[in-house]
Amino acid sequence: MSITVAGHEAEGPYSNTSKLENKSGVYLILTRPDKDSKWKLIDVGESKEVRDRIEDHDREDCWDRKDRGLRGFAVIYTPGKQKEGRMEIEQDIRSKRSNLCGKR
Repeated sequence: MSITVAGHEAEGPYSNTSKLENKSGVYLILTRPDKDSKWKLIDVGESKEVRDRIEDHDREDCWDRKDRGLRGFAVIYTPGKQKEGRMEIEQDIRSKRSNLCGKR
């Protein structure tokens, strides 16, 4: 299963974090009102351990405010990229979307 967001292909979205690998990558937090609707991006970030980061995130209250009913998690895994490379992907996605949780 995959989804393309702002020109970047990600694995997911998954309804919970158990299917995410705890590897480096750029994570996408998505929402939609029902299973027949399109996913909407509500947050993007990067981490060397994406599953741990999502499960213990300081912006979860913002996700709750923007949540439309169903929440999804997707990841662009970035083997071989350091923090700077992950941040470039995150910034590219943020530059193409508005009204996201958090700022960089």
